[in-house]
Parts: sequence; structure tokens; C-alpha cells
Amino acid sequence: MDTKPFLLITRVADWQWHALDDDLVVGRGHAVHRPDSRWFISIDAWHEAAFDLLAEAMLAELPTPVHTLIDEADAEMRARWARVGFTVRRREWEYVVPTDPQATGLADVLPPSGVTIVPAGQADERLLRDVDRAIRDEVGAGAGWQSMPAEVIVRPAGDTIVDPAKYAVAAAPDRYLGLIRVVTVRRSRIGLLAVRGAEQRRGIGRALLAHALETLHRSGTAEAWVEVQETNRAASALFEGVGARPVSSNLELVR
Repeated sequence: MDTKPFLLITRVADWQWHALDDDLVVGRGHAVHRPDSRWFISIDAWHEAAFDLLAEAMLAELPTPVHTLIDEADAEMRARWARVGFTVRRREWEYVVPTDPQATGLADVLPPSGVTIVPAGQADERLLRDVDRAIRDEVGAGAGWQSMPAEVIVRPAGDTIVDPAKYAVAAAPDRYLGLIRVVTVRRSRIGLLAVRGAEQRRGIGRALLAHALETLHRSGTAEAWVEVQETNRAASALFEGVGARPVSSNLELVR
């Protein structure tokens, strides 16, 4: 039996919607405006009718394009989004990375001459923000932030540093050349590894990765996680070269 006539879609807060069936919540929708100016939505619904009506209500209020992120293995969810007009934009591979230097082959990796690694929590915040902004400007002028991992952390407007204490950096005497961010909540995740364009291909990224993984290993963490866009061959080669293995993939969908 078609249950659509009995469902009520209501907006309960800023960018949050509920699907109600006789006052029972049978679906929830949420939208977020990411720091890269893209809108992402998610829907958790008990059945198809609730999903479709939530999608219809949300899309009517949001500017296009609208994006979502799903596990590629979830065929049912992929079919739901396809039904309301979403198509695949790109794929991200999720890797598990060993931290033991003997497994990664990074035990003897050092930064190039004149470069030192400053551990997380010890970076100068002004220089950290300088290198973060410089790298972001380079990406924005090139491939664009739409080419970067879709899973980004929502930050206060204008602030691109999540938590300064989470960043280790590669330092020259007068400035920082690259950075790596590792966040541990349920598991340790490498959220960002980047080097200034003019300093790439010197081994700085590899040295930052070696430092971060060894730090995790010393703390008792056996594995870290990272997401890499399918077309980023250099990043895939870097992580696969230290023994990372792909365990799943996510799809970014767009309408």
C-alpha cells in the first residue's frame, strides 16, 4: 500500500527535516554547506516513500548542484539516490595504512637537507596558517577544492585550520613547506597531507608521512585510515608504496 499520503515532511531546524507518520519519526534529512561552497545532504529513512518525500522537500529548498556521499557497496542506497536524480561524480578509495616502520619501509626516511619535521602540537600557529592558506590557494587556482576528498570537517567561517594541535609540519628556517593532519576519534585518520607546489618531489610528503605513522606506532596504534580520490595517482602510489591496502570505496553523487 502506498504510504505517501500519510507522511508529513517538516523542517525542524536549520537544514534539518523529519518525515513523520502519525507523529512517529520515520526519516531524517540533513544538509550542510561545506567550506568549499558545496551543499551536501544525507537522508536516513525507514522506507522508500519517506526517502523520496524528504529528498523532494530538501531539494526544493537547496540551490543546485547538491551532493551526497555513499558507500559504493550499498546498492540499495545508490538506487534510492539515482531515483531522485543523482549521478556518480567521482570515487574515493579508503585505505588502511600500517604504522610499523618495518612494514611501511619508512624507518630510515628523513626530510631533505635544510628541512625539519615539527611534531603535532609544536607548530607555530601563524606559520601553520600561512602554509595552509598558501596550499589552499594553489589548489584553488589549479584543480580546485572540488577535486579534494569529499569528507571534510565543517569549520567556522573563514577558518581552515581544524585544530592546530593536530598538525605536524615540515619547516624551513623561515617558513613551513608542508603539513599533515592526523585526527583520532574512533580510529586514527590522515585527514590532510600537502606540500607547497614549489617544494614537491623533494621527499617532504614522504617524510611527513613517515613521521606521522611512526608517532602513531609509538602510541600503540597499529593502523591508520586515509581516503584518496581515484584520479589522484600520486597519492595512491605514495600510500600503496608504504603497504596501504584499499578496503572500501565511497561515491560522491551529484544532482
